[in-house]
Amino acid sequence: MSTLPPPVTKHFPENSLEKKVYKIVDNLSEFIPIPNDRNRLGFSLYKYVTGQGDPPSILLKSSKVKVVGISLEELTKKITKELEAVKNKP
Repeated sequence: MSTLPPPVTKHFPENSLEKKVYKIVDNLSEFIPIPNDRNRLGFSLYKYVTGQGDPPSILLKSSKVKVVGISLEELTKKITKELEAVKNKP
């Protein structure tokens, strides 16, 4: 018996909104050490940017992301600042 190759992963284009939002969260890996937490937060922030989710102040508390080396308030400010830059770029 043999195993099948893994499915092909389709990546987002570099200039897409999804890629920009996920990159914001990936850049905060020193404060959010668990990769799965970063993926969940990235998805939740993408939903927020598209108008379907909660703001970062609520998301960080409700998603139970493990935060290390920074307070939730400071992390919220960093994320909000970066999201505003992404929203304002065409």
